[in-house]
Amino acid sequence: METFMYEVVSIDGDYANLKRTDIESDELKLVARALLPPEISEGTRLKYEWLQYEIVQ
Repeated sequence: METFMYEVVSIDGDYANLKRTDIESDELKLVARALLPPEISEGTRLKYEWLQYEIVQ
């Protein structure tokens, strides 16, 4: 399974806008916060692998 890297661009209620950082892309991905770690904030970097999001430093 592939691994994708994201950054939380904004949080809007129950959703977060994520931007891919492992490739050049201006598109944002809208993801339900229930699928993300609860301690995220704007600027948090995430790794998506095996259908799970994980905070990376």
